[in-house]
Amino acid sequence: MFGIGKNIIEGALNTTGDLAGSIINAGGNILDRVSHLGGKKIKGKVILMRSNVLDFTEFHSNLLDNFTELLGGGVSLQLISATHTSNDSRGKVGHKAYLERWLTSIPPLFAGESVFQINFDWEEDFGYPGAFFIKNGHTSEFFLKSLTLEDVPGYGKVHFDCNSWVYPSGRYKKDRIFFANHSYLPNQTPNPLRKYREEELWNLRGDGTGERKEWDRIYDYDVYNDIADPDDGDHRPILGGTAEYPYPRRGRTGRPRSRRNENYESRLSPLMSLNIYVPKDENFGHLKMSDFLGYSLKAFSISIKPGLQSIFDLTPNEFDNFKEVDNLFERGFPIPFNAFKTLTEDLTPPLFKALVRNDGQKFLKFPTPQVVKEDKSAWSTDEEFAREMLAGPNPLLIRRLEVFPPISKLDPKVYGNQNSTITEEHIKHGLDGLTVDEAIKQNKVYILDFHDALMPYLRKMNATSTKTYATRTLLFLKDDGTLKPLVIELSLPHPQGDELGAISKLYFPAENGVQRSIWQLAKAYVAVNDVGYHQLISHWLHTHAVLEPFVIATHRQLSVLHPIHKLLVPHFKDTMFINASARQVLINANGLIESTHYPSKYSMELSSILYKDWTFLDQALPNNLIKRGIAVEDSSSPHGLRLLINDYPFAVDGLDIWSAIKTWVQDYCSLYYKDDNAIQNDFELQSWWNELREKGHADKKDEPWWPKMQTLSELIESCTTIIWIASALHAAVNFGQYPYGGYILNRPTTSRRFMPEVGTAEYKELESNPEKAFLRTINSELQALVGISIIEILSKHASDEVYLGQRASIDWTSDKIALEAFEKFGKQLFEVENRIMERNQDVNLKNRAGPVNLPYTLLVPSSNEGLTARGIPNSISI
Repeated sequence: MFGIGKNIIEGALNTTGDLAGSIINAGGNILDRVSHLGGKKIKGKVILMRSNVLDFTEFHSNLLDNFTELLGGGVSLQLISATHTSNDSRGKVGHKAYLERWLTSIPPLFAGESVFQINFDWEEDFGYPGAFFIKNGHTSEFFLKSLTLEDVPGYGKVHFDCNSWVYPSGRYKKDRIFFANHSYLPNQTPNPLRKYREEELWNLRGDGTGERKEWDRIYDYDVYNDIADPDDGDHRPILGGTAEYPYPRRGRTGRPRSRRNENYESRLSPLMSLNIYVPKDENFGHLKMSDFLGYSLKAFSISIKPGLQSIFDLTPNEFDNFKEVDNLFERGFPIPFNAFKTLTEDLTPPLFKALVRNDGQKFLKFPTPQVVKEDKSAWSTDEEFAREMLAGPNPLLIRRLEVFPPISKLDPKVYGNQNSTITEEHIKHGLDGLTVDEAIKQNKVYILDFHDALMPYLRKMNATSTKTYATRTLLFLKDDGTLKPLVIELSLPHPQGDELGAISKLYFPAENGVQRSIWQLAKAYVAVNDVGYHQLISHWLHTHAVLEPFVIATHRQLSVLHPIHKLLVPHFKDTMFINASARQVLINANGLIESTHYPSKYSMELSSILYKDWTFLDQALPNNLIKRGIAVEDSSSPHGLRLLINDYPFAVDGLDIWSAIKTWVQDYCSLYYKDDNAIQNDFELQSWWNELREKGHADKKDEPWWPKMQTLSELIESCTTIIWIASALHAAVNFGQYPYGGYILNRPTTSRRFMPEVGTAEYKELESNPEKAFLRTINSELQALVGISIIEILSKHASDEVYLGQRASIDWTSDKIALEAFEKFGKQLFEVENRIMERNQDVNLKNRAGPVNLPYTLLVPSSNEGLTARGIPNSISI
């Protein structure tokens, strides 16, 4: 027994100074505990989460923690008065109190809550406890959820919502501080707490130097100089900090610089990819980690994808017909036994179960995507092709055509004539007897246009294995509310130089023979454009990337006591971590996105170029719809907007959600800001907004469209937009990925050859075997397997997800009026959910479910865990 104890002590002393510090201070702590026996006590309850005992490292740490308890160390708390000061004008600090019965509290088998009692000495002149210090005398960290004080004399119950990791005290220069659940504007902060409030913000900002460690709580900015490693021979431009490649900032890690180019940050090895620094409180929680929403990506990146690559290198294979694609969902993908063993031998049991399913060795057997659950061929209809522009995973791009023929905004001096070659003669047959001018005036003609976004990079992209086009699709709005495609224009750069303009060809709907097959390929090229744009711009750039600066600025400039901090922080949960993970395995050089999507190695570079067009104001749904010509202002219509496509599921449901969010934000903000002067005089709020522009979105800091943050209406609109981006907008573009795109024929991510020309072998193949020709054009088998696996992971909800209208804690604020307003918000969302379900039952709304019979539920607020095609999480958490 003594030998075991000796080994434990020696191990701890060799690996950390935390235990040594605990032993040194133990005698003092014992005396401190004894000296305050007797007297009046205030009872408290502490809820925290300790590590599980099934992890050997954590089991070792738990033994060490028990040893420090025996020596008199432990977890101590000291209350801080919000009403009485000490000599230095700070709030008076009470005596130390210790968590009780740590030794008799058994750590959970799996990470879960532990409840501890604590008794504080009470002094009559202490006043209201508005904060507390905590000191962790153990050798391992824990997650502190809350402290609740019962029957504080004169005040009753006092609650502290903490939700933060507390590392051993040796890791911090000062003891950690937590504040009670009150909200104060800076100039309303009780005097005894003001310096504590200011110091805590200074601690969170850091000094911008050094490599960040796991236990640091520092939020800072950096450019995207970590997605490629020159030491490995990779080259991608640094994104952010230049006019050529502007970009939102990401969280700074301070890792060492690359040896070959000091402008780049070195990258972690694949095995260490989940150890990338983000402040610990921004990391995935225990449950989410156990759901593999992080670990699956890591495992797939470092094990499964390379393993599949080696198999396909030895036995290259292609899908030969659509039935073989269907078999992915019915039988799984056949893997030779030896290869199967190699691929799975390093997987943890739960991840093995997730990938192998419950079918023995049916490796990579995927759940059937909802788009083909009811009908395996309806995805290929023109009606479904058009419907998904309104109710698919990327319903943000279709716009009303106002000028015919479509014109380009690209500089003609650089790119020549890029205007469309479509004429009235080409489309008049599909306008139900109207002229083009009449159809446009009646708001009947719409366009899905990728031409200008892709043309500047198309020559570069087509120099890789990609062979694709920049597309324009014109559509006509029928009397029944559905859209029908009129023509697809496929364009390439002029082979003799960009300045000579585009080479374009037109393709038209057809129902029979080889022309039908050609039309199906033309729609596939449009889908390829859409999927890549969706993943890189609509999804990654316009939600994940643009929001991260808001996360960082909020923690650096708004105190946890600030009401706007309390409003916004639930909508930032896990975002920094999932973004950091994405830089490691998804959007990095040669990562999963580059290897499966048509922009290839130009993926992130393209997103930087298109960031030049991003404006914060246009992210507000009403503004977005008006800008695209889909809606016009109309005070007599719901939400003050009249939709020109009445049956537009994303817009209809989205406006309901937007209005509910805005009402909640207005009710909440109006509690704390009574006029515009209060906005202007809030120095934390002004610092937050200034830093967000000048540091977080530094490359766009001089844009005239930024709100000035001088009025209450600007604050309400800005906070509504932030919450919309983090919750509903991300849900709309994320959780439909697998339901629609898991069936790779419906939403291919790349194309490998151009449209077959008459007289070529490819054209003859198209005539004789159209399915095979289609499959040779889109993703290879390997690309399909990798791509489907990625979007299945990304489309799942975790078991601990917190949805819009919910909070992780019911005691997130002590303000009863704010709690009542939030309860009202939850009821509004419940009503919205019911209205969405009613719309989905309306047979007259043909775009709600379409030929595939897949009801539009992506903006239904609630969900269960898993692959549900519904649910709006509070934050961008996957």
